[in-house]
Amino acid sequence: MSVKHPIIAITGSSGAGTTTVTRTFQQIFRREGVTAAIVEGDSFHRYDRKEMRGKMKEAQEKQLTSFSHFGPDANLFEELEELFRGYGETGSGRTRKYLHDDKEAEPYGQEPGTFTPWEDVEHGTDLLFYEGLHGCVQTETVDIARYVDLKIGVVPIVNLEWIQKIHRDRNMRGYSEEAIVDTILRRMPDYVKYICPQFSVTDVNFQRVPMVDTSNPFVARDIPTSDESMLVIRFAKPKGIDFPYLLSMLKDSFMSRPNTIVCPGDKMALAMQLIFTPMIWQLMDRKKRAF
Repeated sequence: MSVKHPIIAITGSSGAGTTTVTRTFQQIFRREGVTAAIVEGDSFHRYDRKEMRGKMKEAQEKQLTSFSHFGPDANLFEELEELFRGYGETGSGRTRKYLHDDKEAEPYGQEPGTFTPWEDVEHGTDLLFYEGLHGCVQTETVDIARYVDLKIGVVPIVNLEWIQKIHRDRNMRGYSEEAIVDTILRRMPDYVKYICPQFSVTDVNFQRVPMVDTSNPFVARDIPTSDESMLVIRFAKPKGIDFPYLLSMLKDSFMSRPNTIVCPGDKMALAMQLIFTPMIWQLMDRKKRAF
């Protein structure tokens, strides 16, 4: 952790809502005049799109049933830890971009699904903001979580996560249901070992819980909307959190435990604005006083 060069990490799997969180934080940064170095977790995958397909094929031929983007074999955990450590100490570090589509790739003259060259984080940023799968990961060899000043988990209940993946892969990527199920099963060991434990070390967790039947995600016709969901917000350290104020601002909310607020799912962006704006004030105040 660093007073002079703080790090905020958003951890959550694809479809969990991390993009909404990133957009909300960008609004806060603009409003508060905070310059953030934005790092996407995809940038620390070990293989580009073409290489990953080849590695997947090799894993299938060797009957390696747990190779996935969730685990260390397909990611650069050591390089991500080094970025966090270096940024916390000096305000700099090495990163790159993963180019998801033609729009992102065009300015670089590269193919989609490739990485840009490694480069130093822009000088003079106020903090580093990470959004991806492994912002708080801990293994036998790395402990990325220890370098993060504000750790945030964003995760739907697992059936909802599966529903979102099934719909995306079937409707946008043309995958068969059998192939999607195989992918879910293949990723499960890494999900249990490397993704789930991160939500036990986060400072704040946001979990979306549908209020409709998701008991069989493989036959769900629609993805439950935020209006059909409740949002469970858990604080690891509730001391200093103004719960009466949050309850008054988040209509129809209540406390289910001394450290947990439940509110309508469509209040996620508002809840984040209310919760994290004061936390960013604190980080920036500590930073200013340290210099």
